[in-house]
Amino acid sequence: MKKINLIFAALLISASSFAQQALWGSSPIVSPQINADNSVTFRLRTPDAKKVQITGDCLPPQMMDTPYGKFSVAGTADMTYGTDSVWTYTTAPLASQLYSYNFVVDGVKVLDPSNVYMNRDVSSVTDIFIIGGNPGDLYKVQNVAHGTVSRMWYNSPTLNMKRRLTVYTPAGYEDNASQHYPVLYLLHGMGGDEEAWMALGRASQILDNLIAQGKAKPMIVVMTNGNAAQEAAPGESQLGFVAPSMTMPKTMEGSFEKAFPDVVKFVDSHFRTITKKSDRAICGLSMGGFHSKFISAEYPDMFDYVGLFSAAISAGNDVTSEIYQNEDAKLKVQFDKKPKLYWIGIGNADFLYKSNTDYRKYLDEHHYPYTYMETGEGHIWKNWRLYLAQFSQLIFK
Repeated sequence: MKKINLIFAALLISASSFAQQALWGSSPIVSPQINADNSVTFRLRTPDAKKVQITGDCLPPQMMDTPYGKFSVAGTADMTYGTDSVWTYTTAPLASQLYSYNFVVDGVKVLDPSNVYMNRDVSSVTDIFIIGGNPGDLYKVQNVAHGTVSRMWYNSPTLNMKRRLTVYTPAGYEDNASQHYPVLYLLHGMGGDEEAWMALGRASQILDNLIAQGKAKPMIVVMTNGNAAQEAAPGESQLGFVAPSMTMPKTMEGSFEKAFPDVVKFVDSHFRTITKKSDRAICGLSMGGFHSKFISAEYPDMFDYVGLFSAAISAGNDVTSEIYQNEDAKLKVQFDKKPKLYWIGIGNADFLYKSNTDYRKYLDEHHYPYTYMETGEGHIWKNWRLYLAQFSQLIFK
């Protein structure tokens, strides 16, 4: 028995050696370090590197040439080599926000080994940190009542497949079986999936905090997978650990819009929803804004609140789906029915800024009312989190 105990102890030490190496190895690197003035210091130990940089939205944005003109992208800065083979960089004081970043070592983008907090956006993985204040505190887990996040599978007869979605129910949903709730359908962008708004958008934290503050009504939030050829997020379907891709079959060609009533039918049959137009909202970013625009026009009695976040406005010239035909007539019907809120938000350095400006001009010419929010920078989650926070305070009032 003593021999067995010794072997077991040795196995435990071996199994935990990787987790415990900081106890016996060199001093730990602190990165990122948020300083008293809200500047942030980053550190990376890599003695053999020739050049180390940091890139992310915590740095001043840079302009890049694209087929659509010059637009802002994440900034990049050189790090400084110092003692103990540690490269460092300190930002200017940062505004309250959730930020993302990577290191670039001799041209290769890498994660910060000292920061275990990260997000996946399509096929890119970045480290993250939050500067507190407004709006950063909205993106933190606070000492408030919390909702429940569920991943579920539903049947889509229109697409002839089982599909996965994410559902947020507000705090107290499980405690009062007689209460019914309005529903927000929250859609992701191209290359995203049903996990995007939870991870990158901090949707549950935003809703928990705004509901607790009395600024948003308690609501159910449904996050679908907007890629009509896909069952679920990469790694969550029967395809296994497939590589994420920005473009997939059946993207922005009408299939998702046609099948959207399948989602609403499932949600209304499985959750305590208020099944009226006045208690349904739909919004989304980029491709999700495109979907929100066309779904709300195709089914004008389904949603009283519509949000377009940095939305793509028009279908491609080679797309022939009837969903995108007779748009003028469909918009007239939609606005004749007087939706309670038609909300548009975009950054002034977004590559879709001009098309959104043109669309607003169209709405103005036809006297279709809308609410508009313009922010700085480009096609980034920093803006979309803010848009969700603003939009969710205006609906179901």
